[in-house]
Amino acid sequence: MKGKATSFDIAHYAGVSQSTVSRALRNSPLVNEETRKRVHDVAKQLNYKVDKNASNLRTQQSSTLALLLFEDPTSDDSQINPFFLAMLGSITRACAKEGYDLLVSFQSASADWQADYEDSHRADGIILLGYGDYIDFQPKFKSLLEQNTKFVCWGATVDNRPDLTVCCDNYGGGKQAAAHFIAHNRSDCAFIGDASDHSPEFFARFQGFKDELLANKVTINERKMANAISTEESGYHATRSLIANNIKFNALFAASDLIAIGAIRALKEANIKVPKDVAVVGFDNIAIASYVNPPLTTIEQNTTVAGQMLVENLLKLIRGEEVQSTLLPPLLIARGSS
Repeated sequence: MKGKATSFDIAHYAGVSQSTVSRALRNSPLVNEETRKRVHDVAKQLNYKVDKNASNLRTQQSSTLALLLFEDPTSDDSQINPFFLAMLGSITRACAKEGYDLLVSFQSASADWQADYEDSHRADGIILLGYGDYIDFQPKFKSLLEQNTKFVCWGATVDNRPDLTVCCDNYGGGKQAAAHFIAHNRSDCAFIGDASDHSPEFFARFQGFKDELLANKVTINERKMANAISTEESGYHATRSLIANNIKFNALFAASDLIAIGAIRALKEANIKVPKDVAVVGFDNIAIASYVNPPLTTIEQNTTVAGQMLVENLLKLIRGEEVQSTLLPPLLIARGSS
């Protein structure tokens, strides 16, 4: 061949129509697997590259997804929760596999970000990671739904629409933490996190924790609960307040790993040994969890599968396909802190 290969060249060599080539290169379900593979093989042999601009003009789509990361209080200047950073790689790979570009944007929770993406057609759909106070965020969810924006969210269920959400079984994770303490004869338990409707994921973790303790005839005293957002500093100060009020406990469940890491620092400063005096369990399994001293026992949320499911579900919404609710199973990772 001379010159740049076209879809008509692929059709000729693959023995199919040009429209079939277009569908096969988009991985359309209307093309059977054998034909799709033959078309892709010929395209590869001819070094054919899809002209995204031309394709987008025909379909009125950008072939781009927007990933919006919202600011979080952090101990550095990043203002990005490290748990969300762990999910970024999985989302990027899943987009590339589907032939989509990923536009990553850091947003202030107060900004009118939905107009920037939906109205300007910069992206066909939006993935939301983090939203701060869930109660305050409700109006923005409502706005997205009213505009018929295609979006999926990591975390709590959006306005009774579980199909728009991918999340971990936070309640089940809390139960696993309590069961772990009970199995190791730790029944004098404390909880650090926001157990309210403002943080539904933390609240679900607490509810599972409390219910599993009750199932084993153990109650958690409200005095042994301290409010905290997901930062090391917040976990540190919440734990110090318990210690300062002479509140005794031999097990501590933190609603996130960052809270747990701050809690361990506060316990050490008070000469309370972990895990001899107090066993500690966190939630998330962020990368640093296995490197703190002692290594942190935690409830893992599978960020690899989470990222894949966020992209998969969003593309189904864009294509008008049915989307099932996605609840990922948690996994307790036992380490030295408990």
